[in-house]
Amino acid sequence: MRKVKECLALLLVVLLVLQGAPNISAASSSEITIYLDGSQLKTDVAPYLKPKDNVTMVPLRVISEGIGASTKWNQSTRTVNIQGLYTSISLTNGKTTGIVDGKSVNLTTSVEIIRGRVMVPLRFVSEHLGLQVTWNQSAKTIKLTTTNLWPADPEIPIVPGEPSSEIRGAWISTINGDWPKTGSTKNIEKQKQDFIKELDSLESMGINSVYVQLRGASDAIYPSALVPWNKVLTGTQGLDPGYDPVAFMVEEVHKRGMEFHAWFNPFRANTTTNTSTLAANHVIKQHPEWIVTAKNQMYINPGIPEARQHIIDTIIEVVNNYDIDGVHLDDYFYPSNTTFNDNVAYKQYNAGKFKNIDDWRRDNINRFVQSLGQSVKQSKPSVEYGISPFGVWRNIAKDPTGSNTKASAAYDDMYADVRTWIKEGWIDYVAPQIYWSMSFTAARYDVLVDWWANEVKGTDVDLIIGHSPYKLGTAEVGWQTSQEIINQLKYNEQYDDITGSIFFSSQYLTKNPLGLIQALTSYYTK
Repeated sequence: MRKVKECLALLLVVLLVLQGAPNISAASSSEITIYLDGSQLKTDVAPYLKPKDNVTMVPLRVISEGIGASTKWNQSTRTVNIQGLYTSISLTNGKTTGIVDGKSVNLTTSVEIIRGRVMVPLRFVSEHLGLQVTWNQSAKTIKLTTTNLWPADPEIPIVPGEPSSEIRGAWISTINGDWPKTGSTKNIEKQKQDFIKELDSLESMGINSVYVQLRGASDAIYPSALVPWNKVLTGTQGLDPGYDPVAFMVEEVHKRGMEFHAWFNPFRANTTTNTSTLAANHVIKQHPEWIVTAKNQMYINPGIPEARQHIIDTIIEVVNNYDIDGVHLDDYFYPSNTTFNDNVAYKQYNAGKFKNIDDWRRDNINRFVQSLGQSVKQSKPSVEYGISPFGVWRNIAKDPTGSNTKASAAYDDMYADVRTWIKEGWIDYVAPQIYWSMSFTAARYDVLVDWWANEVKGTDVDLIIGHSPYKLGTAEVGWQTSQEIINQLKYNEQYDDITGSIFFSSQYLTKNPLGLIQALTSYYTK
């Protein structure tokens, strides 16, 4: 077993060699083909380069299944052990040293968890394992030769313990009652136990990632120097609940080998027009000139550069202070189907660049999406950055390249130019909210999945589908059985670019509408 698994280590070395080869960049890494003794090796998660450290990261599975080195992942300690013929390596997430044959060795980058996959540094591993590697720059291929590294015909064992590469996510809202639960105001222990219970229930049905709403209305469920405490914790905005919920949540989530994604509503300032109960440091009180009222809610004006930067700063505060796996935005950009009074900002900041306010609004959101992504990657390159837009980009009636649907549209109504985000590679994944059934004529689920799959095809942007179990049991067509959700998941299987699903929201999973828990558990354990 050890001999076989050394092969795996060998593969890791190859990737390292690739990193050391001239003129290899992050963009070109996806084009590299790796061969082991003449047979092509494939992986569902591409290697990536950490430019700051000049370290290439590769999925652990490439080592275990491709090369055959012995690997073991310990989720509780977040440590990977790699055993070759003559060398043993131990790497722990977050540590700046590794253990090689019992001795501590410094390293630049250690193990990382990306989209549920264990990623290891090629250079470090390759320096401590032996293999024969040939790099062809023109063909962009790496040839690995394992002759005489171990006896022939070794037994290749199944390596347990590596997290699933498929995202099986649940949104946990702090506004709609997912968490905190009713009756837990000012009750730290109940809030903690409610979260643990919710998490255990989600995990038991196969969920491996949670997208927790940290910013609902320009507030926070964590101690912040920039925004006030959310009132859902204590009943009073700005009042310290006596503990750090996010630190607690991240620990509980990671303890189970699950991913924690920090979900932010970027531009919503208040869910009502009543400002009497807002904390003194709330953005509405601090910067009333940034605020626009629409649909009986209050929004931060995306057209004001300083306002956009304020939001970015609040998000980066979380990236820097917590061990999160991702930054996640939903579709709250400009409010749809309403009047948004931003003419003053349009005249002040447009400077004649755009001939109409619609294009200017889309540019404001584009600038925000790009700048936030750059800030996230500069702070922590390993943190995923994705957005969950409305499920329809544009209808075919308005754009021949749009979907064959009749619904509101992200591009026209929320000013979210998602196509540009994908083409420019500003985001790591897109998670459209396809909240309709397979039989909803105006916006069929399958029609939209086909459209989005084609949209990300050939890009480095992953596609995760947002599902709506909250509709189960409602009168809307198609939601009279939980099999609708299962049929949607099965439909997704035909597309390699679809890397998972997220369900809105956690309470509509754990409440088991129409027997969904049994159906989902059966599907994920098949």
